[in-house]
Amino acid sequence: MRQIVLDTETTGLEPEQGHRIIEIGCVEVAERELTGRHYHVYINPEREVEDSAIEVHGITNEFLADKPTFREVADEFLEFIRGAELIIHNAPFDVGFMDHEFGMLDGDYPRTADVCGIRDSLVMARSKHPGQKNNLDVLCRRYGIDNSNRELHGALLDAEILALVYLAMTGGQTALSLGEADDGQDAGTEIRRLDPGRSPLPVPEADNEELNAHRAFLDGMAAKTAVLWDEQGIS
Repeated sequence: MRQIVLDTETTGLEPEQGHRIIEIGCVEVAERELTGRHYHVYINPEREVEDSAIEVHGITNEFLADKPTFREVADEFLEFIRGAELIIHNAPFDVGFMDHEFGMLDGDYPRTADVCGIRDSLVMARSKHPGQKNNLDVLCRRYGIDNSNRELHGALLDAEILALVYLAMTGGQTALSLGEADDGQDAGTEIRRLDPGRSPLPVPEADNEELNAHRAFLDGMAAKTAVLWDEQGIS
């Protein structure tokens, strides 16, 4: 399935209080690889951004004044995410805002879950690391993801970082170090991609002597107790 890692920034915390989306960032993942396709837009929310929100993301009212409204970008945004599985950290927050924005538009706009699958990476992280902090900065340290450019929250940057965290979190063992770092956090993992042009690994076949020794070993076990492979004629 095509996956879209998504993040938003908003004017405040509650759409029910009239808060709106001001930035959307999406990156596409296919076959566990970032494809390079992305969707990013700043949005004029047609209201003031709260000071507490500006402290988090740094996006000011002045910066947003000449940006398009959500109704102007809704169709292209919906087209980009339609049919994909969305990967979102704390999905109810972002999806709640998206559904609120779609619901304010004229026309027959769907709810997000009607056109996309939704996977919450925060729920996944809490399942893998119960009782620990699982915000994006902590997960970057845990999985060895460089987030040194993340001085402020930003939808596209956070989506790119979350994509790397998600791939690390769902990729199984990515390093031999299974302990913890000196600071008590999980030891960072190193992700290395194999060269797709590499020669295939050799697969040695057993010779007759080895096959006979294996058969003798199995016969010796079968002589002592009933075994499944003997009953089914498995060698």
